[in-house]
Amino acid sequence: MKLWRKLAIVALVLIMIFVFSACAKPAPEAPEKPETPETPEEPEKPEEPAANVFELALITDVGTIDDKSFNQGAWEGVEAYAKENNITYKYYQPAEQSDTAYIDSIGLAVKAGAKVIVCPGFLFEVPIHTVQTEYPDVNFVILDGVPHAGDWVPDIAGNTYSIFYAEEEAGFLAGYSIVKEGYTKLGFMGGMAVPAVVRFGYGYVQGAEYAAHELGLTDSVQIKYTYVGNFNATPENQAKAASWYNEGTEVIFACGGAVGNSVMKAAEAADTKVIGVDVDQSAESETVITSSMKNLSKSVYDALKAYYAGNFPGGTSVSLDATVEGVQLPMENSRFEKFTQADYDAIYGKIVAKEIEIMNDADVVEDSGKEADQVSAADIPVSKVQVEVIQ
Repeated sequence: MKLWRKLAIVALVLIMIFVFSACAKPAPEAPEKPETPETPEEPEKPEEPAANVFELALITDVGTIDDKSFNQGAWEGVEAYAKENNITYKYYQPAEQSDTAYIDSIGLAVKAGAKVIVCPGFLFEVPIHTVQTEYPDVNFVILDGVPHAGDWVPDIAGNTYSIFYAEEEAGFLAGYSIVKEGYTKLGFMGGMAVPAVVRFGYGYVQGAEYAAHELGLTDSVQIKYTYVGNFNATPENQAKAASWYNEGTEVIFACGGAVGNSVMKAAEAADTKVIGVDVDQSAESETVITSSMKNLSKSVYDALKAYYAGNFPGGTSVSLDATVEGVQLPMENSRFEKFTQADYDAIYGKIVAKEIEIMNDADVVEDSGKEADQVSAADIPVSKVQVEVIQ
């Protein structure tokens, strides 16, 4: 009996172990801890655009945009096109007169989003040569100059447009009109003897000669002729002009930017006359009888118009003359009493038709048979004009 009970207890225990084993649920495996993803790098933020973006830019050379001369004429073209077409624009004035300062100002314009940069003056020739390759997506318009590396060998990239003017024609119109007006004691006071100024002066002498022949003058037209060596309004320039007026000069062609301001002051004191240059300077003084103009505003305007029309004339250099209204006198604001619009139209038509041979600086050098640095206005072949070159 005892043995059976023991066997029964053992059997019961075994059955209970089996039942509990079958009913028990296996513990679920702990889920694998997901890998922590690496923090992704933040994408590079695009460069913020400049607070003010200016599509069109002009860099001044030695003057300001209100110099009433070369810079102002160019600026008026930029401003007119920009305002008409709702395009942003700005001018930059370099810290000093140097290639480095010009290049720095151009860099500022590019940084501000400039698509076209206008650079008036031959002082930009070497800087433009540098930047035209440095900024191939920017277009440049250089006035009175052509890019070169300092060796005077023209090198115009496809994004640069070089514009010259037939200053000899503009000067011719001034000299012709003033002699037809009745003046025969004239002066030419240039700034520096750079090609553009020289061409103005040589044309002035030839225009006076042509008018003297038309009028049949028996006495020679007298012209005092000099370069003052700067483009500034100075007491020295005013004193020189005053001395000429005191010696009997009736009209001085002031061809040197701000030099004109000095001549105008002298003319006001002497109650005499001045011929302005580059732009219409009639508003500067009552003494300004007319102005020998390059059509700066129109040429800049047309260049910008060509760019936005998709036919920018990059890689070329042009000389704008009377055939394309590149030069002119502002007859509507001139203070002539005898020289009429009909007179002007007639002589202008002859220039356009090439009926008159007007020599430029290179022509005078070739005709003289001298070295370029030995030639002066006294070498212009004239018979009714006496040129007194004053060093």
